[in-house]
Amino acid sequence: MNPSSFHKILIANRGEIAMRIIRSARALGYRTIAVYSTVDADARHVREADQAVCIGDPLPSQSYLRIPALIEAARLAGADAVHPGYGFLAENGEFAQACRDAGLVFIGPSPEAIVAMGHKAGAKALMQAAGVPCIPGYQGDDQGDERLAEEAVRIGFPVMIKATAGGGGRGMRLVPSAADFAELLRSARSEAQSAFGDPGVILERAIVEPRHIEIQVLADRYGHAIHLGERDCSVQRRHQKLIEEAPSPAASAELRARMGATAVAAVRAIRYEGAGTLEFLLDQEGSFYFMEMNTRLQVEHPVTEAITGLDLVELQLRVAAGEPLPLTQDDVRFNGHAIEVRLCAEDAGEGFVPQSGTMALWRMPAGLRVEDALRSGADIPPFYDSMIAKFVSHGRTREEALRKLAAGLQDAVALGVTTNQAFLQRCLANPVFAAGGATTAFVAQHQDELLAEDGDVQRRAAALAAVLLHETGGDRQRAPGARRLTHTLPISLRLEVAGRLTSVSVSVTRDRSFTVSIADQVFAIELVELAEVFVRFVCDGLQEKAAFHRDGPTLWLHYRGVPVRVGDRTRAASVRQGEEAGDGKLRASMNGRVVAVMVGVGDTVRAGQPVLILEAMKMEHVHSAPIAGTVTALHVASGDQIAASRIVAEIEAVAENSAAARSMP
Repeated sequence: MNPSSFHKILIANRGEIAMRIIRSARALGYRTIAVYSTVDADARHVREADQAVCIGDPLPSQSYLRIPALIEAARLAGADAVHPGYGFLAENGEFAQACRDAGLVFIGPSPEAIVAMGHKAGAKALMQAAGVPCIPGYQGDDQGDERLAEEAVRIGFPVMIKATAGGGGRGMRLVPSAADFAELLRSARSEAQSAFGDPGVILERAIVEPRHIEIQVLADRYGHAIHLGERDCSVQRRHQKLIEEAPSPAASAELRARMGATAVAAVRAIRYEGAGTLEFLLDQEGSFYFMEMNTRLQVEHPVTEAITGLDLVELQLRVAAGEPLPLTQDDVRFNGHAIEVRLCAEDAGEGFVPQSGTMALWRMPAGLRVEDALRSGADIPPFYDSMIAKFVSHGRTREEALRKLAAGLQDAVALGVTTNQAFLQRCLANPVFAAGGATTAFVAQHQDELLAEDGDVQRRAAALAAVLLHETGGDRQRAPGARRLTHTLPISLRLEVAGRLTSVSVSVTRDRSFTVSIADQVFAIELVELAEVFVRFVCDGLQEKAAFHRDGPTLWLHYRGVPVRVGDRTRAASVRQGEEAGDGKLRASMNGRVVAVMVGVGDTVRAGQPVLILEAMKMEHVHSAPIAGTVTALHVASGDQIAASRIVAEIEAVAENSAAARSMP
């Protein structure tokens, strides 16, 4: 054996990732050191670790990427090993080399392996040499616009642009036709430069409606390598995964063996050490193609742990310490089915725009494995990935795992920041997903039904909210359940529910009983129990319960498993729906950093023309002109950090048939 002794581990990551590493490290007797940016000073991973070092001020978005600061933090705390987690610098060869140079054990593959597989063009060449099937494309050194456009035509549209140095869907664009190539190339390069510091790209033939299948591998320094089966990660939005499961509904035992053997041969060819994942596309005919290798642990590794009974972080630590793998391929056993969903702070109905703010009420369900680092009152900053939690279920069958996950997701209470919770529930309930038929086209093909709100739930939630807004309004020292409405005359309210105004009338019928009218529906509501964040009530004869959080005129409600935000706009002088849709004011859709401003004052623009690009939670979001006209004011510049709803540009309208409109590009 060739041991690498260590006792104290610095975790170069944050949030639920750091919490996950701490749990397994502590079980093996290791001490742990957290690092944190200034906005994470009170985060759970900081509280949970044995010690913590601040590494970031004043740029929280870059704090965790500062290699010298991380190495200095390890020195300060007396660490002798570094675990990079599975984000930020986990696949950065320079960081792995810096750890080696500082005498720190890097809990992951060698710098050489990271560099070799982190560059997509070089990785494809290595895999082709190892006999791994690869997607046809272009990965040449000539990165000129003209050459790339020519290669795209040669490959044939649709074509995929991918960041050479990256992963996780960043710097990736699907190009449907030659007319779209130039703009999408620019966008991919910009995002790649921002995320990875390298604007280089490769091109690949787009495989239509494939399955996204990945193989988990483990290897030690003695040449032993195994695979732990496959995960199906086909349900995605913006090329980022939302739902993962193991095993894949599309994989037979024969296909699993072939893909697994291919993955093991690949890691042996590069003398890989540690945990890693080879990602493949599986086409409609059953052929699979190598996409990339992630030289780290994946976000979705818990589903593999669930069906194998193994702790992958523990195995990482043992391999890094120089121990040989404790099992062979024949020792690997698969038990049942596991499914994971990613809860993200984003507004699915508004193009999955990232959200930030304070998570006022956070209560997680029993019966599921929940990976998170939140608590009630925790802040969700705009600087990092939008994923805030993972829910993992395990059952003897896929049907059982799906049933458990759906129930647990409904029970999870996350109020104060908009999430994709309801969207995930609709994904799980969709007949195509339930039958195991989802491909990477699933979200796009079923978008309308996946985004459709349940009108009955929304109306009932509005009725309950109308009662709660008055019962919890005014004096916050009032005892829970004390009556607010004492008169019998109806009260008229204007509530904003899911972005739409609703007129509501509330009357007291008797003690703790109300009649609520919404449009042509009337609801009879009786309060049975009203606590600080919980209500039990009877609505039209059915007793139910809900969680809620009151924030001034806004009430967040968790009802029938769905989070609903209700705003009391009764006293507002103006409301969003009453504003001119074409007022020419372009507002930021989220908190974020201005990456580029694409127009100047005095420029003539058409409706829908890109005006600026905002980066939030590591993704770029184009903000376009709301109307045709002339730019009269710009209130931001490249590099500015701005808040959601801020006016970033003003445009003075012009007639569509005017000379100015005709001169627009």
